[in-house]
Amino acid sequence: MEIILLQKVANLGNIGDRVKVKSGYGRNFLLPQGRATLATAENVAKFEARRAEFEKTAREELEAAQARAKAFEGFTLTLTAKAGGEGKLFGSIGTADIAEGAKKASKHLERAEVRMPNGPIRLAGEHVVQVHLHSDVTVDLKVVIVGEE
Repeated sequence: MEIILLQKVANLGNIGDRVKVKSGYGRNFLLPQGRATLATAENVAKFEARRAEFEKTAREELEAAQARAKAFEGFTLTLTAKAGGEGKLFGSIGTADIAEGAKKASKHLERAEVRMPNGPIRLAGEHVVQVHLHSDVTVDLKVVIVGEE
């Protein structure tokens, strides 16, 4: 299936690229979410007429993500959780806990934007998680887990 990308898609291409994808990926993900359109002659002409509009929207989204990234620079999120004597947590801290803690600290953060490369946090102490704000903007967020008995 050949499509035209209407947004930048990670590991696939930029706005306006004509790419071939598997039909299931195109039909079930890219087309319904408005990230792509079929590469027919009619759609190519429509896209070229609106290319500047799509690029302007993409630029505005990138600038907004970069502004949000500046808000996270130097920010340390502190969470408390029940822990045993050696700092091992009863349970774990996941993406939802981090997003909720950031909202309480008046930093807007969605659960889907939090990336935990090492999995859920199971020990008290200082940890680093990634915040993926845009396909080009990723910020490291320091999370301090304070164990309480």
